[in-house]
Formats: sequence, structure tokens, C-alpha cells
Amino acid sequence: MRGYGGNRGSRGERRWRGLDQLDDRSRPPRSLLIALVLASVTLMTLDHQVDDGSPVESARRAVGEAFGPVESFTSGVVRPFTAVPSWFHSKTALRSDIRDLEAENAELREQVATSGFDRNRLAEFEGLTRTADDLGRSLVPARVVAYGSSQSFSNTVTIDAGSAAGVRPDMTIVNNDGLVGRVLRVTRSTATVLLILDAESVVGGRLGDSMELGFLHGRGALGRDGHLDLELVDEQSVPAKGETVVTWGSDGAGPYISGVPIGTVTDVYTSLRDSSQRAVIDPYVDFSSLDVVGVVVPVGASSDRAVVEADGSIG
Repeated sequence: MRGYGGNRGSRGERRWRGLDQLDDRSRPPRSLLIALVLASVTLMTLDHQVDDGSPVESARRAVGEAFGPVESFTSGVVRPFTAVPSWFHSKTALRSDIRDLEAENAELREQVATSGFDRNRLAEFEGLTRTADDLGRSLVPARVVAYGSSQSFSNTVTIDAGSAAGVRPDMTIVNNDGLVGRVLRVTRSTATVLLILDAESVVGGRLGDSMELGFLHGRGALGRDGHLDLELVDEQSVPAKGETVVTWGSDGAGPYISGVPIGTVTDVYTSLRDSSQRAVIDPYVDFSSLDVVGVVVPVGASSDRAVVEADGSIG
């Protein structure tokens, strides 16, 4: 029994000794580990202390030359996709800026286009206050909104003031330059005005220097041919060129009040058959660009709009 047990024990000891020897062979020697650690520390120290002269610099350069083109190519491929959100954002912002600039430019163009118009209209309204003061009359301001149709064979305009503003037929129409015409017919909000240039228009006039009386007849034309013919009551009287002509109407009879400037004498013709004088009058009013006019109304007339009083104030 001892022999058997001794033999068994001997085999067990040999087996454990074999395992110990196998473990010792697979484990690296301690001296090798120490040498590797020292080498690693030495390389890190040298690489940290020396830049270009680092012992690992050549290896680093080799790796960079090998993978650098690949990295650049990958970055170039990916960059368009990563830039898509910012591209859309910048394009949207750019469109918004363009729309804002276009709106500002349109507003500036409109201001430039209308600045002259507004300035001229304001000057005409201010001119009405001077006219009311010069004539000693109250005026209802109005604007010309339409010219009469050429098929009507008459020279008329439509103004935006009617019976609600105190306008009545046969009232005198003026602007800041002189006599325009008279009211033909009226609605509540508009009125039709017969211009003194109309062929059917007859206006009593007076020469400013000689005080001679006469009648002015329209020729029915606008623009350069928009002249009046003056026939004096005294056929022997000869008007002078440059002499002014004003109305000689009455306060109550109408349709034209007295003292309104009409125009100046430009030419004088003598009729041998009638032994009379005829003068050509160039009107002060530019009938091709009528805009703001004033309707002469009695003092204290009821109106739905502000009235320019005789002293130039707004009532």
C-alpha cells in the first residue's frame, strides 16, 4: 500500500512540477520587461524634447505621407454634404436681404417719381390762398379728375367737388394763374366745368391799361393753339401788345366775377371790311396741365370741405 501510495504521490509531484515549468516558459523574463519599459520612456522623452530631430519623426512622416492623401480626399468628398445645411441657410438669408433691398429701392423710386408731383400740387394749393386774398373771395378747392370727351365737341373738365361742397351752376372757376371757366352742371360729388377755350365760351374782358371793354371767344383748341380772340366794344380802339386782360363781370349777375386775370395781348389784327380791331390773347392758365382749381363761392357758403377764405386763411 505504501508502495502504491508512494508511486501515486510521485506522479502527482511530477505533474505539478511539469505545470510550473510550462508556466515559467510562457511568461516573458523579468529582465525583458524592464528593458522594454526603459526603452519606451527613453523614446517619449526624446520625442518630447526634440521637435524635428525626434527619433520617431521619420516614422511619423512616413505615416503622414501614406495616409495624408486619403484624408484629404475623404474630407473633400464629405465637405459638400456637411456644408448643405449652411448653404441653404445662407441662401435663404440672401434671398431675404434681396427682397428687402428691392422693396427699399421700389419705395425710393416711388418717392423720387412722386416728389415733383407732390411739390407742384402743394404749390398750387398755396397759390389758391394767394388768389383768394387777391380777389377778396372765398374758394372751394377741387382737383381736375377728367377731361371732356373729344366726341362731345366741347372743352370741359370734371372736378371732384359738387353740391355737397357748395358748388352751383354758373360759378367761376380759377386757379393760381387766372381764369379757368365756369360751372355747367353739378352732381353731389362732381361738377362739369366749361373752359374759356371752348368755341361756345364768351367771357367779358377789360384791357388793363386803357380799361376798354370787349368779349373774348374761345377757339376750341388746347396746347399751343389754345388762344382767345378779343373783340372790343369800341371798334376804333387799338389794343397794345403785352397789355393784360381781366374779367369785367359783376358780383350778382355772373357767371364770371370781375377782376380775374385772363391773359395778355400777343397780336392785333385790323379788319378793313369792318374797320375793327381784333386782338389775340394768350391765356395765363396752362389748360393742358390743369390740376388744382378753386370754385368761387359766396362768403359763408355751406361746404363739406375746408374753404379758402378771402384773407387767405382756411375756414
